[in-house]
Amino acid sequence: MVVSTALVLTAILFFLPVLVLRGEPVYQREEGGELPGGESVLPISPISSAAPAGTRDRGRAVRLLTKEGTVEELTMEEYLWGVVAAEMPASFEEEALKAQACAARTYTAVLQNGTRHPEADICGDSSCCQAYVTRSAAEARWGLNAREYREKIDRAVTQTDGLGVLYEGKPIQALFFSSAAGKTVDAVEVWGNPVAYLKSVDSPEGEEVPNYRTQTVLSPEEVKALVLEAYPGADLTGAPSSWFGEASRNEGGGVISVPLGGVTLTGGQVRSLFSLRSASFTVAWDGSQFTFDVTGYGHGVGMSQYGANTMAKNGSSFRDILTWYYTGAEVGELW
Repeated sequence: MVVSTALVLTAILFFLPVLVLRGEPVYQREEGGELPGGESVLPISPISSAAPAGTRDRGRAVRLLTKEGTVEELTMEEYLWGVVAAEMPASFEEEALKAQACAARTYTAVLQNGTRHPEADICGDSSCCQAYVTRSAAEARWGLNAREYREKIDRAVTQTDGLGVLYEGKPIQALFFSSAAGKTVDAVEVWGNPVAYLKSVDSPEGEEVPNYRTQTVLSPEEVKALVLEAYPGADLTGAPSSWFGEASRNEGGGVISVPLGGVTLTGGQVRSLFSLRSASFTVAWDGSQFTFDVTGYGHGVGMSQYGANTMAKNGSSFRDILTWYYTGAEVGELW
């Protein structure tokens, strides 16, 4: 009898864990429910089976010329975090941030093989190379969103570790800008030289972009002074209404060239001359002043950042984004 009882107890103890595992405790049937007594239950996160991020970027150094004039040596990973944080809003979709990380990594790789800065690989000035911000400065700017944005950019950099944009197996000049007026601009229109992978393509951003449409108003005296300082050969002796000729435009409406005082300027030159946000503009004279109506922001060549974000919202991956904006290019390993 004692033996039989022992066997029964042993069987119960053996099968008890199975019975408990198969049964679902009431307080865990809904994630975020409550334990008896009112204690919160945190949702159970599945264990990730993803392989750890690679370390290709951590194995490469970047010599950065700061705005203060000092040269700092960073890992590529550290440097790219600061570039993405400075160049693209951290509120953007993660696939757009990944595309930005790849473009910035590629641009950096190309500059590291050049001689733009003899004492450094690259500088932190966006008008020369790429913008850069330290983690502490970025997080101070983000305030309550600092942790969320820091982690998003961490993922954008580490999940594209070592990847860049290649054309015929070589890293490209991965240019990027803020927003386009329906289409990007062919490089030949801006710099006069055709580049196979920097062609005009449709870009899907629009009125959701802050300051997508802007106006610049200048007096005839201001226009005259600016034009003659940069182009002394221009003839502005006639009525202001005759100063600007008919503009030649691309498919997206951007200005390719426009006569100004008898001198033909590119849209980019006019943009720079009058500090316009882009070369997609119209100009009107009302008898007392010139009004420039401008759409988009930036030089318009390469990847549009707001366009990339719209594509990401619509389901495009960072690879889709990059191969769309850089014609004929592919995403591959830089190192």
